Amino acid sequence: MSRRRRAEKRLIEKDPRYGSTLIAQLVNMIMQRGKKNLARFIVYGAVERVSEKLGKGDPMDLLLGALENSRPRVEVKSRRVGGATYQVPVEIPYERQHALVFRWMIEFSKARKGVPMDEALAQEIIDAYNSTGSVVKKKDDVQRMAQANRAFAHLRW
Repeated sequence: MSRRRRAEKRLIEKDPRYGSTLIAQLVNMIMQRGKKNLARFIVYGAVERVSEKLGKGDPMDLLLGALENSRPRVEVKSRRVGGATYQVPVEIPYERQHALVFRWMIEFSKARKGVPMDEALAQEIIDAYNSTGSVVKKKDDVQRMAQANRAFAHLRW
């Protein structure tokens, strides 16, 4: 980590089909070895499957609803104080909340073996939209850990 200056935030270009930076961020996180077309194919297929299965209209609203249900608000970070390490609860910035949710969705989608990636991602999004599934469970675990360690909140800086 550089001590000279703070790293500049790079702007993500909007997605060509939906005009959304969230979809573009999800595509970039799924992309491996520079194969962006394949990543777009996976994400677009997943978003279309979600809108077909839920039948509630705009796919962007469905994705935003899934993100809203699965975004963690607080997490724990390790702080070393006087030779002891404490798990200190801290609030998560908005961008990191989305990054964590996308990372968890991709991780749990890859864990579904025997299913194409676009179908697995669609199922994870549907589960998150319905407040069920492994992404919401992971969010609850993270928030429960922060709740259990709130006695150390005074150590945050």
